[in-house]
Amino acid sequence: MLDSVQFDLDAYLRRIGWEGERRADPATLRGVHLAHLRALPFENLDALRRRAPSLDPADLMAKLVHSRRGGYCYEHNTLFARALEALGYRVTLLAARVALGADTIASRPRTHMALLAEVPGEPRPYLADVGFGAIGSLLEPVPLVADVEFAGAGRRHRLVHVPHDGPLEMWLLQAHDPGKDDWIGQYAFTLEPFEKPDFDVINWHVATNPRSPFTQRLYLQHLSSTRHLLLDGRLLRETHPDGTVTEREVTGDAEARQLLDEEFGITAPQEMTLLTG
Repeated sequence: MLDSVQFDLDAYLRRIGWEGERRADPATLRGVHLAHLRALPFENLDALRRRAPSLDPADLMAKLVHSRRGGYCYEHNTLFARALEALGYRVTLLAARVALGADTIASRPRTHMALLAEVPGEPRPYLADVGFGAIGSLLEPVPLVADVEFAGAGRRHRLVHVPHDGPLEMWLLQAHDPGKDDWIGQYAFTLEPFEKPDFDVINWHVATNPRSPFTQRLYLQHLSSTRHLLLDGRLLRETHPDGTVTEREVTGDAEARQLLDEEFGITAPQEMTLLTG
């Protein structure tokens, strides 16, 4: 449970374009989750300047709701958790190990924030996550149940149990890769609750450590109903629902700044150099 600082639910819902019901039910949870992802971009502009972004409620509202900016996982999911609590869901913060691209799950620290959302009257909580900056991210929450495939807004996911040495069950979120016809691990987690001070520390580490991927190059994504747009350094990749992908290289800062403005909905700080190397 997050501390009881006032949250402007009306402003948040206007920002994400949600005009549906405000009931704490599965349909609203799925709808608000998808609306958030399509409205608010994933970006690391603060971390690229080695500045840990604030996770305080007023600062999150100012940055993600009242300006043309986005954020990374701690910002998105902290904001989303407040919205869910304002709508009547009970939310637990989870810390996950990113499995995508890792040799083993245990080789990565717990640096990703995910959410467990409890729906009144529902027997199982839902894994919710609007802050995973990858094409295998959840578009809609999934019930916390193992070995069942879920299809949400065009993506397929499942949760499985994986062995580990701890006392709690380890869950692994997998996304289906249609190109390889295979299930790819995204991140692993237990149900141990984490608190805001835990993520204050993790956020500072990820945003300031020179070895963090978020401090080394520009990384942004924007999702719509027709495409997933990723800018990774100078590489611009556009992926469509049928799996087709187009790629090209961004030539310089001027083009990058224009892309952020026109395609990602982000106004970058004027004094900032976007492309390095």
